[in-house]
Amino acid sequence: MTIDKSLRTRKGIVRARNVLTRAERIEKLLRQDRWTETDGPFGLPKVRVYKIVVKKKKKKKGEEETATAATPAASTASKSKKK
Repeated sequence: MTIDKSLRTRKGIVRARNVLTRAERIEKLLRQDRWTETDGPFGLPKVRVYKIVVKKKKKKKGEEETATAATPAASTASKSKKK
């Protein structure tokens, strides 16, 4: 059965996942030196998944004024070129 077009996402999962695959868990445990190759892949210890929160940058007052001032001038210049 296929997924309806409206339900598909273009980039896959964008949000943070809270469950890792076994391979991802083993990779993290190897980096933390908590798992060796002699240990089995079953009964792995829990691995903490950190969610990354990206905060939006606030614009400064000076930057907002220059951005709004540049916009009307640019539109006026483009109108004069068309004539």
